[in-house]
Amino acid sequence: MKKHHLIFITVLAVVVLFYKEYIALNLGIFAIFLSILTFTQTKSEFRNKTFLALFVTSIFSSFAFAWFGDAISFVAVFVSVFLLRFQGTYPKLKPFLYIEVLLINLFSFLGRVFNTEQWYEKPKEGKSFAKKLITFVLIPGLFVTIFFFIYSFGSDHFANLFNDSELDFEPLTVIILAVIGFYIGFIFWNSGVERFIFKQNHHLKDDFFGIIKLEKPTFSFLDIDSERVSGFISLSALNILLMIFIVTYNYEQFYEVTSSADTLSAETHDRVNAVIMSIIMAILVILFYFKNGFNFDEKAKTLKISAKIWIVLNGTLVLSAIIKNAEYISGFGLTYKRLGVYAFLTMALIGLILTFIKIQKKKTNAFLFNKMFWASYGLILVCSYVNWGGIITFNNIQRKDFADNYHLVSINYNEKILLDYAEKSGNTEMKNKLTERIESYQQETFLSKILYYETINLEKFKNE
Repeated sequence: MKKHHLIFITVLAVVVLFYKEYIALNLGIFAIFLSILTFTQTKSEFRNKTFLALFVTSIFSSFAFAWFGDAISFVAVFVSVFLLRFQGTYPKLKPFLYIEVLLINLFSFLGRVFNTEQWYEKPKEGKSFAKKLITFVLIPGLFVTIFFFIYSFGSDHFANLFNDSELDFEPLTVIILAVIGFYIGFIFWNSGVERFIFKQNHHLKDDFFGIIKLEKPTFSFLDIDSERVSGFISLSALNILLMIFIVTYNYEQFYEVTSSADTLSAETHDRVNAVIMSIIMAILVILFYFKNGFNFDEKAKTLKISAKIWIVLNGTLVLSAIIKNAEYISGFGLTYKRLGVYAFLTMALIGLILTFIKIQKKKTNAFLFNKMFWASYGLILVCSYVNWGGIITFNNIQRKDFADNYHLVSINYNEKILLDYAEKSGNTEMKNKLTERIESYQQETFLSKILYYETINLEKFKNE
């Protein structure tokens, strides 16, 4: 298929799936449609292992959004589908640059759309279906729709002729959806990569190539030997400082008594933030010293050892924060924010492990960014597949201080657990609120449904 065919098919799919519907199951179907269409339009030589893996994650992410319809699953399906398209189009481009490609295409739409020769291929003789479609359907339809609005504003009776009809057609909605569909289709199927991005790609390789020599020192007032010694002294001093911080950090966390839950919460978040900032700064310092030549410098062994010790000490700091967060959860229950702390600390730990590998295997700085991109994507996927609201409620419902109203209002996708709880505890008010909420979701039209709520059997609870 040609680009303009794919764009117009995307417009049609958006109008059909989202006309007078909420974003729910329809977005999952749309993402599956784009994934399959991308697979069929990708050249066989570009369907490598990475592409096939992304195709699978795109399908699973689509089902995850159809099941939950929440923000994290939306991010997962959006990233998965666009990654699939970019991987099938520019397989040699580093995934880290896909973000830049997407942003440029999102904002350059108005400038590129008028360059019709780039995306609309004129039909050859005997192949004029697209030409007929534009001639007999799109152009007349556009004019009819425009004048329909003009006449509707000028005559209430004219507008009521259509409002009162069984069709209940809303042309404005169709136009808006068509514009959105065209915008999505154009960016998705006609993404362009500027030359400077390809030049950047050359500098984002994971490994060094050729003979690596020690380059000029970072600062003009220092020679290579001085910079090496400076790095060793700096990292050694930072190791001593970090060991002192770990001792005081753990003493404050595990031995000092906190007066209230609010104080403990504030202290925990402050300490976790300090840990994360410490990890980020540690990685940046190591990236500074191990840019190029020092990775292969035989005289830099002590510098490498100091860097590895610092990584291990920072890893110890992360583990301390994880243990403290677990203790905090044990004392005050599970929440989205406390799960988020685990997510950030996990990413910090992965960053440290990858930094250690970078030094050990003599990888480029770009190696770390490339791998962290995939690690972040993996975290998003995991978060989109799991019902965290159900886990939170299941964990907290066994506590004596279970806050039923908080879980009813602020936690999502826990209705099954709360219905059972309301039934056993005789909480009629909660049961009625849950029943009304579930029924409202179940009464939606097919494309506006969230599949999670379709699995709840309300008759079971009504009969009890």
